[in-house]
Amino acid sequence: MRNYFYSLLRKYLSLFILPQNSVVEIDPTSSLLVAAMPQGKVAFRSNSDELALVTNFQESVVLPVESIYGAQPDYLVISGLIHYERDIQGLLSSLHKMCRRETRLVLTYYSSLWSPLANFASKIGLRSKLPESNWLAHGDIKNLLELENFELIRLDHKILIPFYIPVISNIFNRYLAPLPLFKHFCLLNIAVARPLLIESSQQTVPAPSVSIVVPARNESGNIDSIVNRIPPMGPNDEIIFIEGNSTDDTWQAIQAVHARYGSERRILIAQQSGKGKGDAVRKGFGLATNEILMILDADMTVPPEDLPKFYHAIQGGKGEFINGTRLVYPMEKEAMRFFNLLGNKFFAMAFSFVLGQRFKDTLCGTKVISRSNYLQLAKNRSFFGDFDPFGDFDLIFGAARMGLKIVEVPICYRERVYGETNISRWRHGAILLAMLVFSARRIKFL
Repeated sequence: MRNYFYSLLRKYLSLFILPQNSVVEIDPTSSLLVAAMPQGKVAFRSNSDELALVTNFQESVVLPVESIYGAQPDYLVISGLIHYERDIQGLLSSLHKMCRRETRLVLTYYSSLWSPLANFASKIGLRSKLPESNWLAHGDIKNLLELENFELIRLDHKILIPFYIPVISNIFNRYLAPLPLFKHFCLLNIAVARPLLIESSQQTVPAPSVSIVVPARNESGNIDSIVNRIPPMGPNDEIIFIEGNSTDDTWQAIQAVHARYGSERRILIAQQSGKGKGDAVRKGFGLATNEILMILDADMTVPPEDLPKFYHAIQGGKGEFINGTRLVYPMEKEAMRFFNLLGNKFFAMAFSFVLGQRFKDTLCGTKVISRSNYLQLAKNRSFFGDFDPFGDFDLIFGAARMGLKIVEVPICYRERVYGETNISRWRHGAILLAMLVFSARRIKFL
């Protein structure tokens, strides 16, 4: 039972914690990460003032807590410790000092519904005897995190059968446990949280600049307006036009605005060698040099004047991946066809379930992420494959897997004023459905 349970736990944690991430695990009851991840370190908490930092099982040095605060790992892991920790809030307070803005806290705990069975398993020797005294509800966990300036990003429910029964365990734990009804009976809960860091009032942080990537195919009539209507946000913003396989004079229009406005604004231009918006976005992000990366569709159905809302959301720390949503405010009459609207709502609900964070609109073209987070996301793109023609889901999947805080900014969706849509309702809908099934297998039904 023990080996099977921890093998599942390692598999679930490996969804977030990648080989290149630095990891510190606090006071584990087993060799959970150190045995599975060579970059892992274990901090055994002997009392409220000391941690013993272990890099292997042959050496152990007792150190003051403050001596490892500078580690600032990518991941801090607390696996089951809260069940016998006498001061959970004090522990979280100590851990907050070890965090940088990008650090993620992963906390595992057991459902109180399983308390009688856990005690019985310990009595008959199926489980180690541990002095659990805390069986906390989800609300208690969220409250304790908030008290010590952690924000809960996602909460997953896993494992209906904690011991191995051929075929049956796999069916129950992989396919039934994540479902809405069954998740309430799961043994294991995995919470992922981010630290909320308060900037010193004496510290002046320069305003970040933005790279706005504009994929353009058959959008000749919009190019000039895009340059004129994008408002300044950071001190050194740049607009990056990526033209892709147009049959009109879009490339000539892009070259014209580059020549006309190049002395007033930083404008980069390029043509993509591949096909699809996703390829254009990746090329544009590869050329970008600024701290914040944005996508603006060249059809201007998302008004360029709304971009500062996205900028302020990411600059102010409200989120780390900012997604536009067209389904809050009333949209113009011809902005979205009826079946497209139904499809958007279906996929928003489905991807919210699969990815563990709320989405109201996954297909809005305007998305924002920091350049540092994008570079980390791009390193692990192979996990989901490279079959997203839109570019949206490459970013959404990666952000969800990294545990980034996802926030949606409502926009007023406009009708096209030039050209025709590049979206094929049924063909692209079929691709989206295939991507949904694929992501569910990779993220939700492990």
